[in-house]
Amino acid sequence: MPTTTTAAPPGPYYMAQSTFRKFTLNEYHKMIETGVLMDGEPYELLEGNLVHKMSCGSPHDAAIQDLTMLLVRMVPTGWTFRGQSAITLPTGSEPKPDGTLVRGNGSAYRGRHPGPGEVGLVVEVSASSLLIYRHDKGRIYAESGIPVYWVVNVVDKVIEVYMQPSGPSATVAYAKCDVYAVGSDVPVTLDGNTIGTISVADVMG
Repeated sequence: MPTTTTAAPPGPYYMAQSTFRKFTLNEYHKMIETGVLMDGEPYELLEGNLVHKMSCGSPHDAAIQDLTMLLVRMVPTGWTFRGQSAITLPTGSEPKPDGTLVRGNGSAYRGRHPGPGEVGLVVEVSASSLLIYRHDKGRIYAESGIPVYWVVNVVDKVIEVYMQPSGPSATVAYAKCDVYAVGSDVPVTLDGNTIGTISVADVMG
């Protein structure tokens, strides 16, 4: 059975890894187009801040690989799985989650990234910097109305499932967080419907 946690106050905790100048989405895209930022460089835009992503270790990469295979098997018609690909959000953010389930097929996003209304599930895998994933990215995703957000916490071997985003408000947060430990199954929810379940043990090894 899941347990429920209460979110701590927001950060931003990512500032130690960010630049001191804010950028617009257009400026960020221009840096990519002109080669100032090369494809594959470990940066993402969070609330206008260019943030360096943490290095990944073996437990992190193994969890992504296992979770990707499990999610791909259950993607329903009309949805597509995207791995470590950007989404564009109205908060001046363009994060690169470890996994997303988005509406449509891959060809719909050849010239752009999915927006919040096209995203059904966001997955972030964390072996460190949990405060960034729980609170900074949680705030960004909640404000953008992302309906379901998973933090795959490989340190504690749990999957934290955040639901009921506030959207833009005075207190931005997810109203609900269920924590699933090894020995339990996580429901995979799209548009309010459960399309399958994933065993936490199958992700954590």
